[in-house]
Amino acid sequence: MRIDLHTHSTASDGTDTPAELVRKAAAAGLDVVALTDHDTTRGHAEALAALPQGLTLVTGAELSCRLDGVSMHLLAYLFDPEEPALLAERELVRDDRVPRAKGMIAKLNELGVPVTWEQVARIAGNGSVGRPHVASALVELGVVDSVSDAFTPEWLADGGRAYVPKHETDPFEAVRLVKNAGGVAVFAHPAAVKRGRTVPDSAIAELARAGLDGIEVDHMDHDPGTRARLRGLAGELELLVTGSSDYHGSRKTCVLGEFSTDPEVYGEITRRATGAFPVPGTGGAV
Repeated sequence: MRIDLHTHSTASDGTDTPAELVRKAAAAGLDVVALTDHDTTRGHAEALAALPQGLTLVTGAELSCRLDGVSMHLLAYLFDPEEPALLAERELVRDDRVPRAKGMIAKLNELGVPVTWEQVARIAGNGSVGRPHVASALVELGVVDSVSDAFTPEWLADGGRAYVPKHETDPFEAVRLVKNAGGVAVFAHPAAVKRGRTVPDSAIAELARAGLDGIEVDHMDHDPGTRARLRGLAGELELLVTGSSDYHGSRKTCVLGEFSTDPEVYGEITRRATGAFPVPGTGGAV
């Protein structure tokens, strides 16, 4: 089985619609794909309606968190999307995205960059607006060559000249909310140092004691040495080890299935989840 447990669609900051994403996942030879848009489940219905035969969809979301000033992401799988407390927290995070983006635009204007809200809103479409959409606007304007080039201290990186913070959930609270909604919680790309500061291993240990289920080890932002270290840490803490592409369509260079999750780990995730269940495709819409 080929299992990719971290992808994004136009419901957040990917460039493929949910329907396009699941069709591409099937064409790439995947057996299981998780749709984990940022702080939203809005793409699930479209993905399920288009799900090709032979492909199973794991519903999920990537939750924005912050611990001691360090931004981190929590992958939540197979939770009840209507559970009130988790739904309210996702809406709180999502609702803060528009004023945050407008704040970044104002800072960029002060730096002489003629980006506008209309441009960023057009790029975001129906997705949850975020830094990648502002970064794409900078690419359009020729300010930077690529989206990744915008995530530097000069522009949009944490603490950068045009950075504006947003509401982010305490990860211990996020783990509690996910578990109470019947979901499974996995720390996304925990050692992606090129994205900025990362939390120490001691914090991962504390999260494990608080109910964290696993860590995403096999990821494009982890070099082989980092993956080996994280795999060892997961063993010590009795955490599940996942792998995935973090696919964003054309917005990033990673491809579907670039890294994958062991079928036994996937099986354990589905056994632990009680809020929702994986959905096998029955053909989907053309």
